[in-house]
Amino acid sequence: MPADTIGGGQERPKGAQLWAKGAPLDAAVHAFTVGEDFLTDLALVPFDCTGSAAHARMLAGAGLLDPTDAAALVAALKELQGEALAGRFAIAPEQEDGHTAIEAALVAKLGDAGKRIHLGRSRNDQVLLALRLLMRERLLALAAQTAGLAAAFLAFGQAHAQEALPGYTHLRRAMPSTFGQWAGAYAEGLLESLGDARALYAKLDRCPLGAAAGFGVPLPIDRERTAELLGFDSVQRNPVDVMNSRGRHELALLQWLGGIAFTLEKFLWDVALYSTEEFAFLDVPPAFTTGSSIMPQKRNPDVVELARATCGQLRGAAHIVEQIATGLPSSYHRDFQLLKKPLLGALQDAAAWLGVLQALVPALQIKAEAAAEACTDELYAAHAACQLVKEGWTFRDAYREVAAELAAGAFEPDRAALSATHTGGTANLGLAAAEAELAAHRAWIDGKQAFLRGKLEALWETT
Repeated sequence: MPADTIGGGQERPKGAQLWAKGAPLDAAVHAFTVGEDFLTDLALVPFDCTGSAAHARMLAGAGLLDPTDAAALVAALKELQGEALAGRFAIAPEQEDGHTAIEAALVAKLGDAGKRIHLGRSRNDQVLLALRLLMRERLLALAAQTAGLAAAFLAFGQAHAQEALPGYTHLRRAMPSTFGQWAGAYAEGLLESLGDARALYAKLDRCPLGAAAGFGVPLPIDRERTAELLGFDSVQRNPVDVMNSRGRHELALLQWLGGIAFTLEKFLWDVALYSTEEFAFLDVPPAFTTGSSIMPQKRNPDVVELARATCGQLRGAAHIVEQIATGLPSSYHRDFQLLKKPLLGALQDAAAWLGVLQALVPALQIKAEAAAEACTDELYAAHAACQLVKEGWTFRDAYREVAAELAAGAFEPDRAALSATHTGGTANLGLAAAEAELAAHRAWIDGKQAFLRGKLEALWETT
């Protein structure tokens, strides 16, 4: 096939790429280097339009773009963003990416004004900005879902605060617990991740635009103005660091999701175990199960198992990003193109995953009688030893005394006298304090989302 043709002998449009200089382009090389970018970039187009609108306003303010052209560009970019959000914006394979498609659409709408939008930037910092805007938005949305799931765990814990449940170590019965303590544990893990989200947001809350190819531009651009228009807290100062951060922030976001997965994987395993006939402490409602194609009696917790597998899938996405982005010298490399697919896929999967789990938790039904029967006397052995210590025994002597009673079959604990009253113990779960912490996280999320909405609404104003 000739180097300047595509399938069926069709000629490839010359100059369709922003970087094209008139030389022939090998079709196989073009297809390989573009990959799926013309499809993947569709998710970035709305954010690319937002970043381009701020860039146009900054150029006008810096005296580098006629204000009339800037206003026309902002209006056209708003139209293109609407098309993208409605699924009507397309990127042709020969255009390679969303940046080229947006600029081509602007030129088609505005003529020479559309050609002025790229002044003072490179596709390198342009894609970084689009990704930064997307990640910032997705982080807040996923944090809101995580907060909703934490609330579901706390509500479950409050409803079943004193319902008995055996505590296990090594998958053997160990000490008495409650469903409230069990559910509260997963709420606490998610609260920790919500705290991490604030630090992660601070990483993402710096504007990369103005770094261009990684060394700045010889123009009097106003990077601080761009950052302010987009609601960033500050500018990411060093242009080389801007390029070096490609992959660093994607990895940080995916590792944050991996931390949530670390917490929820244990919950999902517990549900899978506790809902078996052998444990019979929980029931997964029929709406959350599927059936067997051969066994009429079967109800399978497929949602639980697929959600558990998603935990590994999210960690796998982080691993892919880490493998692509590490081991490279400084500045920009085309390797970074391959970071987008695992990032965007993981963010989409995580949103669906958290949504399903938020519905599952309140639907779980406890089997209180079976769980209470499993809390047999020997689970109170450590409690009984502690009771002897309160009476003056050393702990080691008390331990041996209780062990001897167990061996002789004479152990009869006074269950009414034995409870853990410290913070987090079965008699003092601390759920109210967890709810207060959750409320603070939700207020922070809501505040950030409202702030960004206000900034973006102001950005698109025509005046």
